[in-house]
Amino acid sequence: MVAREAPESAQCLCPSLASLNAKDVLQRKHERKSRQHQRFMAQKALLQEHGLRSTPPEPGSSPGTEAASSVRQRPRAESGGAPRSRKPPPRESARPLPSKCVAIDCETVGTGPRGRVSELARCSVASYHGEVLYDKYIQPEMPIVDDRIRWSGITRQHMRKAIPCQVAQKEILRLLKGKVLVGHALHDDFQALKYIHPRGQTRDTTYVPSLLSQPSLHARTRVSLKDLAQQLLHKKIQVGQHGHSSVEDAVTAMELYQLVEVQWEQQEASSLQPHPEDGEPDSSTDMDQYMGDPAQGASRGTGEAPGRME
Repeated sequence: MVAREAPESAQCLCPSLASLNAKDVLQRKHERKSRQHQRFMAQKALLQEHGLRSTPPEPGSSPGTEAASSVRQRPRAESGGAPRSRKPPPRESARPLPSKCVAIDCETVGTGPRGRVSELARCSVASYHGEVLYDKYIQPEMPIVDDRIRWSGITRQHMRKAIPCQVAQKEILRLLKGKVLVGHALHDDFQALKYIHPRGQTRDTTYVPSLLSQPSLHARTRVSLKDLAQQLLHKKIQVGQHGHSSVEDAVTAMELYQLVEVQWEQQEASSLQPHPEDGEPDSSTDMDQYMGDPAQGASRGTGEAPGRME
């Protein structure tokens, strides 16, 4: 009798243990869901505090749904604010910096048959403020036949301290590269240097409408630097019988440029028609184009008198 009663008592305890285990599992599950809900509500409150419309997904949602929701909500959240990247406003003035402006003037002598080949004999470069950045006498590659002292002011004594042409060309190139170049009848200087400066960075005072609109100058399409200086700057240059000073001419060209700098640069900036030379490569990076054969300049010579407007 006693052996049979033991199993019956054990059987009576099993239902109570099973009910206790079920209640414990349900309680743990409820607590886990409660913690998830609390984290969700805290994250939602944080997002609302920052003014974001997007809300985290409900507990139990898949990660893919959460990512898609954030992608959809992000543009709407950003649309109300300032864009991340915005183009800078256009500059009020298109004027180049003074440090980017230099003026140049060259003097030539005659070489070759009858001295008709123009070769570089002196070059001067001045800064925006009139400071002399470069001024050297240069030995032509061929013997001098005509020193053209009336215009160039070059004498044999000057040639004693002249530097080789190729050395001078490299030095001048370093000064001109990347600069806005000011001068008078610059095509003559370029021929002497065997160099072409980018058209968009060239300011030739020979062809400035603002300068040529003066009543005393309107009758001529090309006016000499001497006349422009007299009429507009009330300054006398190129006086005497000792020839021109390339330093004086370069500084004067810069002063003329400064008279109309604002209008000139605005006109350059507002011009919609590109220059034909803009599509050509900058020869300042090509030394082969910079230094040519001086014999090729024979057709450019002018005999006893240079052709530049000075």
